[in-house]
Amino acid sequence: MGNVTTIGLDLAKNVFQVHGVDADGVAVVRQRLTRGRMLKFFAKLPRCLIGIEACATSHYWARALVALGHDVKLMPAQYVKPYVKRGKNDAADAEAICEAVTRPTMRFVGIKSPEQQSAMMLHRVRLILNRQRTQLSNAMRAHLAEFGIAAPIGRNGIEQLLDVIADPTDGRVPADARFCLEMLAAQLRIVKEQILENDRRILASARETELGRRLMEIPGVGPLLASAIVATVPDPTIFRSGRNLAAWIGLVPRQNSSGGKERLGGITKAGHQYLRQMLIVGAMAVVRHAERNGAKRPWLVQLLARRKTKVAAVALANKNARMIWAMMASGERYREPQVA
Repeated sequence: MGNVTTIGLDLAKNVFQVHGVDADGVAVVRQRLTRGRMLKFFAKLPRCLIGIEACATSHYWARALVALGHDVKLMPAQYVKPYVKRGKNDAADAEAICEAVTRPTMRFVGIKSPEQQSAMMLHRVRLILNRQRTQLSNAMRAHLAEFGIAAPIGRNGIEQLLDVIADPTDGRVPADARFCLEMLAAQLRIVKEQILENDRRILASARETELGRRLMEIPGVGPLLASAIVATVPDPTIFRSGRNLAAWIGLVPRQNSSGGKERLGGITKAGHQYLRQMLIVGAMAVVRHAERNGAKRPWLVQLLARRKTKVAAVALANKNARMIWAMMASGERYREPQVA
């Protein structure tokens, strides 16, 4: 195995598949490894290029293999799929990964540090808690509506329903129903406290890094987005330009072009949905402000005169993504554009 130069590694929970080739592309290693044998196997190999699909546990194994002296590349799974010849099994997947990692036009994923993974976990847990809050609120509304009790939409309406649940003298709610609703109300209070604590931690993580503090200077970029950008984009040099970063997030039109005729549609659903959502929400806030006072942003005011509000917001989100890449790559601070 001393002549292995490139390895495709198909990850799993307990059993891993290895496919290795030499400098001439001849397969010299086809082997299954258990979890306990993984690092022992690669510790005996000379330095080589290892390709891995970006999936669950991929960043952990990438860091472990880099520590052993190997060159590790993570790739999106959808870019590896075309190299699978036929059938679906671990050996074919490992062979496809080994082939894909050597392609000069392949796009790679940056290896995240444990701190960046922890910061991104804050955002994922925040999404789970917000879904649980919505679920509990909707459940209480639906159950109380069965007894003819309704409340306005929004947080004030939920507070009114919580007051009804907490009032034992309200005869509209039967005892058994009140017992169940009190359990939902207790869970809702816990979830609200957890969301508040999670938001405090995200704000602290955004302020901890010098890059996060610089990104928050951009109009439309708050602590939530700055923290997510720092955690999601470990190395801006993976992208050749800010345009590539915006396309990776999914802030470009969907194309159906052929024969030299361009057909552009709405923004694609591909890309990083979480970053795209927050960039557009932040851009909408800037657009609303520009509609009232657009003296500082004449470009945006002129765009609003020609396009709909949400189209302008997507264009501004694309522009912000490019500025984010430029600030990350150059280390500069945000400069407010000068009005001609």
